[in-house]
Amino acid sequence: MDLVDTHCHLDAPEFDPDRAAVVERARERGVGRQVVPAVTEASWPKLRDVCARGPGLYPAYGLHPTFLVHHRREHLDELRLWVEREQPLAIGECGLDYFIDGLDRDEQSHYFEGQLRVARDFDLPLIVHARRAVDDVLAAIRRFAPLRGVVHSFSGSRQQAEQLWDQGFLLGLGGPVTYERAQRLRRLATTMPLEHLLLETDAPDQPDASIRGQRNEPARLGYVAQVIAGLRGVEPDVVAEATSRNAERLFKLPAH
Repeated sequence: MDLVDTHCHLDAPEFDPDRAAVVERARERGVGRQVVPAVTEASWPKLRDVCARGPGLYPAYGLHPTFLVHHRREHLDELRLWVEREQPLAIGECGLDYFIDGLDRDEQSHYFEGQLRVARDFDLPLIVHARRAVDDVLAAIRRFAPLRGVVHSFSGSRQQAEQLWDQGFLLGLGGPVTYERAQRLRRLATTMPLEHLLLETDAPDQPDASIRGQRNEPARLGYVAQVIAGLRGVEPDVVAEATSRNAERLFKLPAH
């Protein structure tokens, strides 16, 4: 299979001891391309360096909502300069998180909307985090339209999914869809149009059901593809082919 992991935090410290081996295992299992989104301004240089070490690693730069304590207003200006110089394939990870207590929603909105402006001005796709906040994410996307991107680790309703598709956004699915208890998510994976689907691991987080509690890594993406293919009653290659083409289209990845 030719797979694209559209959301992998390869720069995370969990991979510091064996990052090269992690990349090699992924390639051996058909995951030849990985999109690596940032979380804080301080992480951008390391992320850039990690992605420069080999082919098929593509950085995105942004300010993640759950790291709000690390963000400063001037980081949005620095993001513009960084994007202009580094020319990444996307803006992110950005978004809204209403799950974690104590994260100021107004501050989250300030940084999210600032990054929507950057994406619109540079004509780049967005990698969006939306945890218990899909409706507000949708409202912001509409205010700054036209935009395009992916809502990663989607966990909303079918109705919300359709509204995102109408706005030019795809859905990223990963480890959570492999758990049998995730019935609503599995129904969506079974019935949604393949042209709106991307695959991801969110490694080192969100391990699939077969490695519950362990460190996740991009080599596990094939298992996600197999589970979704099984739900849809098709061969895994069908899911792999469609989602890889979707990733190429959204992120303007070179053909593999």
